[in-house]
Amino acid sequence: MAEGPRVASAATGAGGRREESPPTQRRKDSSSRGMSLKGTCDQPVAESFSCPGTLGGQERWVLCGSRHWQGTMRLAGPLRVVVIILTAGLTWILVSILLGTQSGFSRLQQLLNNPESPPSAEPRPKKFKCGLSQACPDQTFAFRITSGAANVIGPKICLEDKMLMSSLKDNVGRGLNIALVNGVNGELLDAKFFDMWAGDVTELLKFIRPLHEGTLVFVASYDDPATKMNDETRKIFTELGSSVAKDLAFRDSWVFVGAKGVQDKSPFEQHVKNSKSSNKYEGWPEALEMEGCIPQRTADVH
Repeated sequence: MAEGPRVASAATGAGGRREESPPTQRRKDSSSRGMSLKGTCDQPVAESFSCPGTLGGQERWVLCGSRHWQGTMRLAGPLRVVVIILTAGLTWILVSILLGTQSGFSRLQQLLNNPESPPSAEPRPKKFKCGLSQACPDQTFAFRITSGAANVIGPKICLEDKMLMSSLKDNVGRGLNIALVNGVNGELLDAKFFDMWAGDVTELLKFIRPLHEGTLVFVASYDDPATKMNDETRKIFTELGSSVAKDLAFRDSWVFVGAKGVQDKSPFEQHVKNSKSSNKYEGWPEALEMEGCIPQRTADVH
């Protein structure tokens, strides 16, 4: 009879709560838990999941999982570096191909064959003033003129490597874009554009009537160069050396370099008619580009 209460007390505890395990079993768990922490974690990771709810199994899983994660991190680091290098290499190859420079594949092959020495760049064609393919002789001015493309891309006029008119300089517009240059020293005298579709032709006449002898006249069309042209305008351009000014029509493409006082027709002129059958753009012919070397005057004659 005396042993019954002792057994009940051991089962329920002093506070009336049921104990999870006898003291001897608890010590055994502690010992097992200590062994798990000191283990080498050579069991498969899946084995750690087979003991849910047991304290020793949970701690053991945490330890094994931690070591496995550290190993994965050590492996992920080099893989990340390899991915970054491959991405950069492919981007380099793509950019090289798009820009038309040395083949990206040949550069990559050079790096693989001899990674310590950087690949030597292929020699590029030498460019001269205004992007000409060859240098102009002494006592001449290098120039390049590009007409506008449809009504989207503006014209450009370059002389001696200086951009006289362009969309970037914000001094071009629809109609005729004209730059006046001193024929002796190549200095820009004035540059304006004249709307030949809705503008006033008298403004153009005021600009080209009072030219001095030897003044160089650079002309580039944009959109429509001729609708507002009258007979006097066409005559003045013809006197400056133009061969097509008298026939210039709606939306023709035209580039021209003339001079006040020339005796012959200028060799620097290009013209494309606006024609539905041959237009490059819808409603406009192709853009024109002309370059060359203009003889420099030895004296400024007024």
